Amino acid sequence: MAKIRKQDALDYHSSGRPGKIQVIPTKPYASQRDLSLAYSPGVAEPCIRIAENADDVYKYTSKGNLVAVISNGTAVLGLGNIGPLASKPVMEGKGVLFKIFADIDVFDIEVDASDPELFIQTVKAIAPTFGGINLEDIKAPEAFEIEQRLKAELDIPIMHDDQHGTAIISSAALLNALELANKNISEVTIVISGAGAAAMSCARLYIALGADVKNIFMYDSKGLLHANRTDLDENKLYFGQHTCGDKSLEEIFVGADVFVGLSKGNLVSKEMVASMANDPIVFALANPEPEIGYKDAVSVRKDIIMATGRSDHPNQVNNVLGFPFIFRGALDVRATCINEEMKLAAVKAIASLAKETIPEEVLVAYGDKSISFGREQIIPKPLDPRLIYYVAPAVAKAAMDSGVARNPITNWEAYEIELKSRLGLDNKLLKNITAKAQSNPKRVVFAEADNYKVLKAAQFASEEGVAFPILLGNKKKIEAIINEYSLEFSDFQIVDPKSEEEMERRQAYGKVFFEKRKRKGFTEFESLQVMRERNHFGAMMVEMGDADAMISGATRNYKDVVRPAIQTIGLQKDVNIVAGLYILMTKRGPLFLADTTINLDPTAEEIAEITNNVAKTIRKFKVQPKIALLSYSNFGSGEGKDAKKMAQAVEILHDKYPSLVVDGEVQANFALNNDLMNEKFSFSILANKQVNTLIFPNLSSGNISYKLLQEMLDGETIGPILVGLKKSVHVVPIGATVREIVNMVKVAVVDAQNK
Repeated sequence: MAKIRKQDALDYHSSGRPGKIQVIPTKPYASQRDLSLAYSPGVAEPCIRIAENADDVYKYTSKGNLVAVISNGTAVLGLGNIGPLASKPVMEGKGVLFKIFADIDVFDIEVDASDPELFIQTVKAIAPTFGGINLEDIKAPEAFEIEQRLKAELDIPIMHDDQHGTAIISSAALLNALELANKNISEVTIVISGAGAAAMSCARLYIALGADVKNIFMYDSKGLLHANRTDLDENKLYFGQHTCGDKSLEEIFVGADVFVGLSKGNLVSKEMVASMANDPIVFALANPEPEIGYKDAVSVRKDIIMATGRSDHPNQVNNVLGFPFIFRGALDVRATCINEEMKLAAVKAIASLAKETIPEEVLVAYGDKSISFGREQIIPKPLDPRLIYYVAPAVAKAAMDSGVARNPITNWEAYEIELKSRLGLDNKLLKNITAKAQSNPKRVVFAEADNYKVLKAAQFASEEGVAFPILLGNKKKIEAIINEYSLEFSDFQIVDPKSEEEMERRQAYGKVFFEKRKRKGFTEFESLQVMRERNHFGAMMVEMGDADAMISGATRNYKDVVRPAIQTIGLQKDVNIVAGLYILMTKRGPLFLADTTINLDPTAEEIAEITNNVAKTIRKFKVQPKIALLSYSNFGSGEGKDAKKMAQAVEILHDKYPSLVVDGEVQANFALNNDLMNEKFSFSILANKQVNTLIFPNLSSGNISYKLLQEMLDGETIGPILVGLKKSVHVVPIGATVREIVNMVKVAVVDAQNK
């Protein structure tokens, strides 16, 4: 897992607009009429309707898609009782997860009330605002009373995720693990380390699935819960029925079938795991250090089925597999609660999904062609896009069957389509690129390593596990920057092309370069001298196999990077022209723009080739390109060189690549607005298609457009990606942020994997 430094975390939360969430209007507000409709006098009409019929609040307000994430800060993550104010970053973070995974809006509410009664009354008082309530980071045993009271006294979905989230995901994992081990849940011995809210909820859900409470041995900080203890509250007493006395955890492990850790790291030894029954099931869920490390556990038991809370091991028990989709289903049928039937439905849906054939996009994201149901796949991956339309409908149906749904779903096919449309398309591509880069990291040359932002990006890329940095530049200067800013690298090398140490390699590179360019204006002396320049030297490292990819451009003009790459590496087979591709992450999904950086005024034939090469590149990201060739004209409506050129390019593309979804020439608003396209040009191939790729007639229009969009759109950007080179060399724009450089590193690594 990537190392997170204190300052990096502080910078992330404070940079730009402070915090992680904001409220954005969903209706027009540009005119006085708009404002009069939004507020006075127009707002009176929906108020009157709601006063006459309370259910109309779901029709005229955001209540139906609004969840409160509420905490008093008494049990925050691994930080303990830090209070409501300090808990706010966590609650905002939970809001981000709700939004990106299930398109649920969130207000985070931090309540200064450690007294359960005051907390309950406060939540009850504000409950009319919300369609559901997610209780978070409230310490036990108060958490039990708070949730029970609120569920009894309110008529909206309420769930304390710390209790039930882990219980639901671990239950799904347990069902599948027991199936693989060929064991019956009613007969297995279950050892649980921890007796807090999560542990209690896990144990109760296991019992609901068929486990016998007599076979569950639960430990708190004082030892085994048993009948002779006098310090047990009502919740612990239920699990303290054993008469075996105060047996140690080591003793109970002998012959046990299942261990569930919800306590602290490094509590379980190899010897304890070795003493378990055949096909032991070990869920070591403490974070960041599990009760026993994955490598230690599998080293002593080859038959083990193991899960942790970490993303760098198989079977991550991650609450994000559950809570967004449970609330999604509950909200969509306006459930009055989240009951046991709904939680069990979520368990079974998650368990069922783990057995399904893994879609290609998930395999690509995790860089594994062999993921399938088995000991290392007992629960789905967090990035599996099918979760929303597996879990939410199951929860919704359970709500309907158990009689708590006030707005039953009648068309399940339409509901699934609606759920799919809610997926977080704006960051899905980047998540997949990141995961694929992490699956097979590459050696990446950073040609401008004497720049702080470039070095910081190299550090982040290394820590995220996507690259092994090769830092080009003066060694003393690079080391001075590393020391000045306390940067840390675990696996890197510094290479100074001008140093005496590199003379032999510089001469070898120069000879190869001379053979490539001797009939293209370079003398042997010039070929040797140019290897002292970092962009030539770095590109030659990639060409000669001493590196896999190169990143440059943060401090150099674009042509100063592209020209050495073309001279040194050259173009792919059957490619005659290099182009620059930019990716904008938007709410409608990734938007690909080309050519934005290289070709001043390409011909129709060159535009056709650029379009085809761009389409090939986009497909490597597992996205199907739907391409519009842009102009000021719509299908012959205007005269002029550019309009005719783009129309001619479309003819070439239709002739040479008939399967390509491409049309034009067309104006940008028609390309991006499907209603407009259908209304005026229903004959177009792009009618009823969501265009995701825009091809510009010249460099001026392309460059201006992407820079305008980049500044105006509040989202991730990647680029420009060089399309057409034989090997992976990519450029970042001058002044690129650290994050933009890291994004380009990920693209470069994936490109190197493909090539």
